[in-house]
Amino acid sequence: MLDRPWLSRLRQRIERTSLEVDARVDSALFWIAVQAQDRYAAYSAFLSRFRIRGWRRLLDELACETLTIGVVLGIGALALAVPAFRETSEDWLKKTDLAVTFLDRYGREAGRRGINHDDSVPFEELPPHLIHAVLATEDRRFFDHLGVDIIGTLRALTVNARENTVVQGGSSITQQLAKNLFLSSKRTLERKIKEAYLAVWLEFRLPKQEILHLYLDRAYLGGGAFGVEAAAKFYFGKSVRDLSLAESAMIAGLFKAPTKFAPHINLPAARARAAIVLSNMVEAGYLTQGQIYAALRNPAKAIERSRESSPDWYLDYAYDEVKRLADAGKLGDDRVLTVRTALDTDLQRVADAAIEDQLRQHGPSYKADQSAMVVVEPLGALRAMVGGRDYGASQFNRATDALRQPGSSFKPFVYVTALMTGKFKPSTIVVDSPICLGNWCPRNYKGTFAGRVPLETALARSLNTVAVRLSVEIGKADSVPGHNNMFEAAKRGRAKIVATARAMGLTTPLIDTVSLPIGAGEVTVLDMASAYCTFANGGLRAPAYAAVEIANSRGEVIYRQDRDGSAPHRIIEEDTIATMDSMLVKVVEAGTGGRARLDDREVGGKTGTTNGYKDAWFIGFTGNYVAAVWFGNDDDSPMQKMTGGSLPASTWHEVMAYAHRGLDPRPLPGRPMLAAAQGTPAGAPSPAAETATAQRPGGLSARAVEVLREIEAAMAERASKERRQDPGEADAAVLGGDKGDAAARARHNVPEHGG
Repeated sequence: MLDRPWLSRLRQRIERTSLEVDARVDSALFWIAVQAQDRYAAYSAFLSRFRIRGWRRLLDELACETLTIGVVLGIGALALAVPAFRETSEDWLKKTDLAVTFLDRYGREAGRRGINHDDSVPFEELPPHLIHAVLATEDRRFFDHLGVDIIGTLRALTVNARENTVVQGGSSITQQLAKNLFLSSKRTLERKIKEAYLAVWLEFRLPKQEILHLYLDRAYLGGGAFGVEAAAKFYFGKSVRDLSLAESAMIAGLFKAPTKFAPHINLPAARARAAIVLSNMVEAGYLTQGQIYAALRNPAKAIERSRESSPDWYLDYAYDEVKRLADAGKLGDDRVLTVRTALDTDLQRVADAAIEDQLRQHGPSYKADQSAMVVVEPLGALRAMVGGRDYGASQFNRATDALRQPGSSFKPFVYVTALMTGKFKPSTIVVDSPICLGNWCPRNYKGTFAGRVPLETALARSLNTVAVRLSVEIGKADSVPGHNNMFEAAKRGRAKIVATARAMGLTTPLIDTVSLPIGAGEVTVLDMASAYCTFANGGLRAPAYAAVEIANSRGEVIYRQDRDGSAPHRIIEEDTIATMDSMLVKVVEAGTGGRARLDDREVGGKTGTTNGYKDAWFIGFTGNYVAAVWFGNDDDSPMQKMTGGSLPASTWHEVMAYAHRGLDPRPLPGRPMLAAAQGTPAGAPSPAAETATAQRPGGLSARAVEVLREIEAAMAERASKERRQDPGEADAAVLGGDKGDAAARARHNVPEHGG
């Protein structure tokens, strides 16, 4: 085929164009490379002017590295600051502006929390020697630092290292206020970091004088007193305005350890501490040696209160409950409230004494330093709460905030879930033999296996392998095609167990691990007591509560638990609970919980001991009460072979023997009334409990409670009418008071203290 002329010309034009483009691209790249080389040479020549050698170069390198590290640390500091600032809100200063007076179940004042609107003293009216005493002892550089006293912290670390113990504290007043306002008392690195950030934040938000005033108003000073005005009235029976120098020094000495130096508990220690405070005032330059001479020669004398104790952990919990109700809008706008609680003051006192006695007598041999206890009625009324050994030393509530492993006390959730499948009953034979889930092979406490045993015996003997086998069988109840191996069945079974525990009242995260059925999760003492209420009340979920009734400043009842609170609702069938209770009774009668037995009524319960003896539990119940006891150490260190059946069960028996004194026995759900004593329980009560038991007031019968409520309603109605007639002279109604109508009581034939 002959080549056409126009096609040849087109081909030539394309070739020339391509060559031209290629040449232009090559030329541009060459020009860019030449320009870059020239500019790099110019830049190098410019930098050569700054070239340094020798010691100057070393300083330059250090400065650059410091800047780099500073940027990294700044980013890290910002990341750590975010969680701290989340603790604040726009109305943070009013976070605790409630003024709450708490009454116990008998109408007696149990304590106060929040801001005392009628007690707070303006900063200008506080005695100068009290302010100087606090500053000289707690934070001498208060007006010089910005929330965190670096110099004071380094000095405290040096002194403590030299003495090999904690002699001086490193927290400034602002840091302590930040903890009181925003944080818990839990001793963790996270809390200390938040505390430091919030202290600096407070310094930028408030003047120094207001920070100091808030600190003096809110610090705990022993005896249930918060703030210097309450402390002055409690210890000396006078306003803080009228304190002498010696009395101010004694109160200033309480900030470090309010229980240890409380004058109504240990007057010699309080006076010795006050002498140290006076010396600090001289060292700080506030006074001369001659000015403190009279105070040293004539130390302060406190009012005799015969070692009164305050249910502080209970009141802290009750106050948090009231704040939740207020935040939910259930209490109106009134900020001055009177709350009648379910607190049994006498029972609380016995529980405090029992735990202290047990730790003092047996704690050293068991290497146990702490304990917590909760006593609750089957339908949720919280009667007593012990959050630790010494509220003054640490306000951290181990009953509500500490997460501890429950050990075998978790197994009832496994067993009741197994009963709910319909495949098991107490007489069902189960096999106690080795079992492995993957690489994990549980063992029993003594390392032996019992072979074929009834289900109730396996629970009474707390056999670990049986609990794990039950988790597998529970999972097999919902067979899934293609997923029927033992590992998958156990996983499904654990999911059902967690669902049961959640429904019964456990609120903490329960991480799914193969060891969950034998108590590898983390729970709180309060949650365990609340969950066991389901066993005591016949299968109902009844959350624990402290506030029974709440009245505003005008005496009007604005909240009632039975009217406005969460009503109990059924979560487990009663016949299943009755079967489970029969097994838990056998744990006490013939199993690991023998020391918890009571003479005149049946007790159901379960012991719990974790690996390494880090936690020891006993949770038990009767028809009248449910109580949970925990022993352990704050630092999670192991104890000396303490089991749940030893000190926890003995403590439970000691407190419950007192709690049931004078109460008519109530049978457990589905169980007959116990006709005779079940034998002498192991573990004798301490002298403190015996003394308190002799003074135990009789409980109120159901009819007595009903009549008293009628009287109270009539009195409230009469007071309301009087206020409408003459508001200036009408007496404010006192919630839960003891001004009963004797005539009405006589009409109904109700004694003052029912059986």
